[in-house]
Amino acid sequence: MDTRVRMRQEQSGRWRATVSGREGVSVTGSTRERCLANLRRALRRKPEPRDPSEPVSLVVVESEPLLAGVAEAAEILGWDKRRVITYIDRGNFPKPVQSLAGGRVWLRSDVEDYSVEWQARRSRRRSARPPGAATDAPGSDGGGSS
Repeated sequence: MDTRVRMRQEQSGRWRATVSGREGVSVTGSTRERCLANLRRALRRKPEPRDPSEPVSLVVVESEPLLAGVAEAAEILGWDKRRVITYIDRGNFPKPVQSLAGGRVWLRSDVEDYSVEWQARRSRRRSARPPGAATDAPGSDGGGSS
């Protein structure tokens, strides 16, 4: 006897697992691993009635993480879509999980991780600048003469 479980990441970032055909067996977790641990506990608490001679059931988990396209990546990073595409074209962006006719798609978590790394690199570069560097000077916005 197989047990089918559908796991998906919600907009909030939490994971939800629901057991197909078993009323009331639905759990959440802050990470995929915590959700699976909560699922194991729930299945132990509410075992499915079965013939004792039957082998232990197999649990099949279908996992659906949140995805992001170029527009979502731009929103996560605080950039416009053109800047995201520039980084993609230069090879300075995570590899997409799939390239579709409508565009490339990434795991949202990969884009969020990249955003954290990018912000850290940016902070290190800023802290390495000497005090009073030209880029920090008033009127040095690169817009030419005032």
